[in-house]
Amino acid sequence: MSRTRVSRALRSRVAAQARERSGYCLTREAVTGAELEIDHIIPEARGGPTIEANLWLACVTCNKYKRDQTVVPDPATGSMVALFDPRRQEWPEHFAWVDAGIRIEGRTAIGRATVAALQLNRPRLVRARGLRVAAGWHPPAA
Repeated sequence: MSRTRVSRALRSRVAAQARERSGYCLTREAVTGAELEIDHIIPEARGGPTIEANLWLACVTCNKYKRDQTVVPDPATGSMVALFDPRRQEWPEHFAWVDAGIRIEGRTAIGRATVAALQLNRPRLVRARGLRVAAGWHPPAA
């Protein structure tokens, strides 16, 4: 969550660009029951500015696991790689929906590292995705 105040107008622009969903798990704000947070792609704690080019939406839990991280280990190689940047990178290049859309698989080192660091397949989220699949609300088009 941003420590710097983000104006309503700026939040609205970022939310529209993010298509009203988390940049990491693609959960839509409309199905969460809670407002998504503004995420600093380069965290404020690391000097990231509160400007449109550095902001995106994230669900509360994705943002909680991201914390102030910018690089994390790729679980397959142990190499340190940058986290996925939802503003500048394409989700389908780095991730794929598997198991009928309830799990996210990392397709690249960035994808694998982001899935692991943000715990994108945590049990509660996987169960929630299963319910969204059953309701026809998931998986979203990337």
